[in-house]
Amino acid sequence: MSFVTVNGVKLYYEQSGEGEETILFSHGLLFDTRLFEKQIAYFQNRYRCVAYDHRGQGQSQTPDEGFDMDTLTEDALQLIKTLNLGPCHVVGLSMGGFVGMRLAARHPELVKSLILLETSADEETSVFKYRLLSLIFRWFGAGAVANQIMNVLFGQKFLNDPQRKTERDFWRHEIARYPKTIVQAVAGVIERQPVIAELKNIAAPTLVMVGNQDVATTPDKAERIHNHIRNSKLVVIKGAGHSSSIEEPEQVNAAIEEFLRDLQDDFSADEA
Repeated sequence: MSFVTVNGVKLYYEQSGEGEETILFSHGLLFDTRLFEKQIAYFQNRYRCVAYDHRGQGQSQTPDEGFDMDTLTEDALQLIKTLNLGPCHVVGLSMGGFVGMRLAARHPELVKSLILLETSADEETSVFKYRLLSLIFRWFGAGAVANQIMNVLFGQKFLNDPQRKTERDFWRHEIARYPKTIVQAVAGVIERQPVIAELKNIAAPTLVMVGNQDVATTPDKAERIHNHIRNSKLVVIKGAGHSSSIEEPEQVNAAIEEFLRDLQDDFSADEA
């Protein structure tokens, strides 16, 4: 177990692999480093893979404040600097994407490429719905809303596949055991400011992925990001909802691998 104190908070992180290039994985709300287990297992033989838990989630410290996206971005910035990760490939899903976009726009020297999954550059469009879920969460605990949350986090293919019942049960259990303090992180996501105006500042090659069954950040949100980042590619992950790294890991890994390979080919061509 590894921890590092950055920006006034103690963050948990894991690293594996000893490749020349680094991939930093930034998870989504209500998850932790395990969101990217299947990506790390796939890429660690060729890359240094680092994943961390956001403040207030997983094994990281839960401070009294600082759950807005700007503070989370500063956490990531200081993590990259402290662990000497940059310039690195930044992979962010949902909330991790909120952080990744801000990081790439504001600190381009540290982001070699940006890989976004199931995220949005706009303000939250379902504020009332999520505020209500958060209120129930606060009063009665995560177990009271676990099923509703599962329907947000995962697509219908994953939710209805009898062969994946064990996985569903695992994640439902993990969601149900979250402490009530998670509502601070939830509020940071619900009340976030849009970052769409900053996307023009992203120079890093960018891969935008979205599950075609995502109901939280729908495919049109991904297309909007793609249209605002000049050097970007859009890939739709078939059969996935809001957590494609878990639901359809083979598709996600293949898309990331192709994207990184094309970057290497472009770099080699420039060198020649």
